[in-house]
Amino acid sequence: MIAGARVAAAIEVLADIEARRRPAADALKDWGLAHRFAGSKDRSAIGTLVFDALRRRASSAYIMGDDNPRATILGALRLVRGLNLDEVEALFSGEAHAPAALNEGERERFAEASLEGAPAHVAGDFPAWLEPSFSAVFGERLIAETSALAFRAPVDLRVNTLKCARNKALASLSHLNAVPTPLSPLGLRLPLTPEGRNPALAAEADYVKGRVEIQDEGSQLAALLAAAKPGEQALDLCAGAGGKTLALAALMQNKGQIYATDGDGRRLAPIYKRLERAGARNVQVRAPRRGQDALADLAGACDLVLIDAPCTGTGAWRRNPDAKWRIRPGALEQRIADQDATLAAAVRFVKPQGRILYVTCSLLREENEDRVAAFLAGNPDFRSVPAEIMTEAAGLPQIAAFASKLGPGVRLSPATSGTDGFFVALLARSG
Repeated sequence: MIAGARVAAAIEVLADIEARRRPAADALKDWGLAHRFAGSKDRSAIGTLVFDALRRRASSAYIMGDDNPRATILGALRLVRGLNLDEVEALFSGEAHAPAALNEGERERFAEASLEGAPAHVAGDFPAWLEPSFSAVFGERLIAETSALAFRAPVDLRVNTLKCARNKALASLSHLNAVPTPLSPLGLRLPLTPEGRNPALAAEADYVKGRVEIQDEGSQLAALLAAAKPGEQALDLCAGAGGKTLALAALMQNKGQIYATDGDGRRLAPIYKRLERAGARNVQVRAPRRGQDALADLAGACDLVLIDAPCTGTGAWRRNPDAKWRIRPGALEQRIADQDATLAAAVRFVKPQGRILYVTCSLLREENEDRVAAFLAGNPDFRSVPAEIMTEAAGLPQIAAFASKLGPGVRLSPATSGTDGFFVALLARSG
C-alpha cells in the first residue's frame, strides 16, 4: 500500500470506531480481515496512525475546526508526526486510494491554526467531564500532566530473575537498543521505531523462554513495593493475566506460596502459560467457581494481599488512547464501588501484622487516596504505611520522591516518573 492509502485506511477505521463506539483493536482487526491484501507492515502503520489520532483527538479537532475522522487524522499528522503542509498534500492526493485533496479551508487551518487559548481539556486531550477531577489532583500542572498521557509509551520489560540477571538480558537484547529503566532495578526499556511501532518480541529467545516479560516500569515498581519475601503467603486478588503474580514469584524466589485469583475467571486464561514460561512454581491459580468459596482456606492466613484494583485506567491512556474517549461518569462510580468492595473483601485474608498493597493504574483521587481514606475509616485495625517507610522496605528509597501530597501512598505518572500512571498504597494490620 502507498502511504496515502494507509492514511485513507486509518480514516476508515476511525469512522468505524466512532460509528460503533467500540475498541480500536476490534476495529483494526475487522479492517484487516476485510482487506487481506494489506501486509503486516501496512496493518501496523495503519494502527499506529489510528492510535496517534486517538491520543490527540481533541487537539487535532480543535486546530482543524472539525471532529470528523479526516480532520482528526490531519491534526495528528501535524501534532504527532510533525508533517508540514507539502508533506500532507502529497499524502492527500486523491490518487491510488489516497484521500481526496485538501480543500482551501483545510490547507489554511493546517498551516496556521494553533492551540493557543484552547480549553484545558483540549490542550490536554482528555474528556471535558474529567477536568474537575484532574484539576483537583494536578492544579497548575493540569495540562502538563494530561498532555504527557497523550504521547506514545515505550516498551518496558521486566527481567525474570528466576531465569536471568538484568545485565545478561541487557546484553542479549542490545540489538533492540535496550537500556535499563531509570527507576526499576529489574526493567529494560526498548525504544519505539521511528514509525512508532513496537519492536517485535514474539520471536526473541529471551521472551519466548521467559527471561523477560512485557511490563511497564510503573507496574514493576508497584509489585516491588509489596516487598514480598521468600516463604510468605501471598494472595493476588485481582490477578488477571498474571503480570504482578509473576513479579511476586520472582521476588519470593519461588519460595512460599502465591494464590492467584480474579473475580472474572476468564481474565485468568493467559496466566497458566505465562507461569510455565516464567518457571514460576510457587503459584496456585484459584479460579472462581459458582457456589463454591475457592479461597475459604486462606482466611486469616496471608502475609500479603495484593489488590490490582479495577479502575478507570486513566493512567494507562498512553497505551489505550481509545479508552479515554469511551469512559463515562457512570463508569467512575462503578469502579469506586468495585474498589471499596475489593478492599473490604481483602480484610478476610490478612493475618495479624499482614498487609494489603492497594494499586490502581488511575490518576484520579476518587479511586486512590479517597478509597484508602474510606477503607481506613471503616477498619481501625489497619494503618497506612508512610511512603518513606514503604519505599525503604522495598529497597527503593528514591521512589519516596513520588509520595502523594493528597494522602497516603505513592503516585507515578508519565510527566513525573516517566512511567504509566499508578497509585500504590500499603495498608498494615495491627498484631
